[in-house]
Amino acid sequence: MTAEHPINDAQSSTDAIPERSKMYEEGFVAGLIGAATIAVWFLILDLIEGRPLYTPTVLGTALFRGGESLASPESVTASFEIVLWFTWVHGLVFVVIGGAASWLVRLAERDPNYGFGILLFFVVFEFGFIGVSLLFAQEVLRVLAWPAVLVGNVLAAAAMAWYFWQRHRQLTIWP
Repeated sequence: MTAEHPINDAQSSTDAIPERSKMYEEGFVAGLIGAATIAVWFLILDLIEGRPLYTPTVLGTALFRGGESLASPESVTASFEIVLWFTWVHGLVFVVIGGAASWLVRLAERDPNYGFGILLFFVVFEFGFIGVSLLFAQEVLRVLAWPAVLVGNVLAAAAMAWYFWQRHRQLTIWP
């Protein structure tokens, strides 16, 4: 064995660390962009309705206190504590989604056949979310119109996609 092999192995493992850090960073940032986009969307809708922070209060109430607490949604008043807790959970979920998207983008860069997987991931995730919400959170979708939820998710996904596109211009999603 020559002295080159350990150095090459060490070099390749140290090259992988910055690449992995970049992947995590991009996933984190993309997730925050997605979470902020949907939060701003619902803040705008809530302000138009004259009920600031109503949506995160309803979602947080359903998440932390159960759907039965939404029996009379018109009586739900904004709770800063629930909004903060829900925003924290919402941000974490989007960071995980951003991490998965970042991983898929890297796969697609190596093999364009994975590009279609990204598209499929988006479609399944969007409609899977609505489907699961219809099954398990009807009271929430009754309070928040499901088209507004769908539009918010599409806006968040578009913002995240734009972020990835700016950083990975050479990416093709169709082989």
